[in-house]
Amino acid sequence: MPRLHMPTLLAALLTCALSATLAVGAAFGLVAALTATPEQPNVPLVTFPDPAVDRSAPAPRTQTADR
Repeated sequence: MPRLHMPTLLAALLTCALSATLAVGAAFGLVAALTATPEQPNVPLVTFPDPAVDRSAPAPRTQTADR
């Protein structure tokens, strides 16, 4: 079994630590970018007339057969 030299082992450990740090930083960056949403106006795309507002007009009179 070949013996690893100290500089090679140190380089491998530093590479592993650096790649783990970059992966964690990238994950936090992606989460921050996905949660940062711009303000959206709360305007509906379709509006319907409100029946409560239309009650100001008089109701049509119906004829009764009592007369």
